[in-house]
Amino acid sequence: MIRYLLVLVLAAVAPITLANAQSRDVYTVRDIAVDERAPSLIEARQKAFAAAKYAGAKRMIARITLPEDLAAADTMIIDLAAAEMLAAAVDVESEVAGAGRYRGSLAVVFNPANVRAFLDQNEVPYIDQPAPKAVLIPISSAGNSIAWNMAWDDDSVGHLAPTITSRSSGYDADAEWFDISGDAALYGAQRGILAQLSGSAGSYRVKVSSVTPSGVRELGTTPRTASLNGAVEATAALLDTSWKRSSVIRDTRRTMIEATVLYTSLAEWNTLRGALAKSPLVSDFKTRAVSRDGAVVAFIFAGDGERLTSDLRDRGVLIRMETIGWVMTSAVNSRR
Repeated sequence: MIRYLLVLVLAAVAPITLANAQSRDVYTVRDIAVDERAPSLIEARQKAFAAAKYAGAKRMIARITLPEDLAAADTMIIDLAAAEMLAAAVDVESEVAGAGRYRGSLAVVFNPANVRAFLDQNEVPYIDQPAPKAVLIPISSAGNSIAWNMAWDDDSVGHLAPTITSRSSGYDADAEWFDISGDAALYGAQRGILAQLSGSAGSYRVKVSSVTPSGVRELGTTPRTASLNGAVEATAALLDTSWKRSSVIRDTRRTMIEATVLYTSLAEWNTLRGALAKSPLVSDFKTRAVSRDGAVVAFIFAGDGERLTSDLRDRGVLIRMETIGWVMTSAVNSRR
């Protein structure tokens, strides 16, 4: 893959590490088709890159915001100048160039800091932190289980709700955490997604549910689509939208709490601590004290407690009020 640097200050972009790979994927828009003509090939390429940045910027903004918020932002203008400011680099996925014409498929990498500043300036709420990774389990009641499974790529790229597709068979719509926990552990996932296909060619729908140690929660059903590929795209869009609706912060309330975290091993403590630190609703996370089987933590959370409880549940953490105050435990252990 050929990369054309757009600016000389790419060092300002966060270093690429395994830890931020998901975030980098969120800020990369792929598969942008271009076809531009000009008196020279260099000019055609420049026009193609500008067109890709413009189209990519609109897709980038839509990826991390909700439609109703974009509709309300009537003063926000995404033009060629804004796209140039937001973009960091262009990757060439494929190209055919010659005789003053440039065609191809491009990917645009956007600068996270610039995108965030642009949305903040225009007062548009957004969420660019990915949801907990999930193992996606395709299930079909339409008699085409193999085809439905194979319609899914191994993993999702560039989605706010990242998934890894299970190739296991034998699951049904009543699967719970005990049933899928082996696949979840195999793929390093914190939750499962059941994608139950119904209907027939020309009219498919998918019922989508989230499975965690805390239980099963229905996320919704996709609109009807004509093909299996369309059903895959609709499911991925539903997962992204569901995550945005649960994570975009509108409530200006900020509450500081102190909680006791109970665990049975160092590994479990690290998992619980990581879940808290990664929640988009949590900030200023601090560990006040640590012992062999418990810790005291403090943090600030945004919005109301119900949203925090729901987000932590999806990450495998239960939080409840007891006589000693707030107590957090592993949802996995609670169901043993």
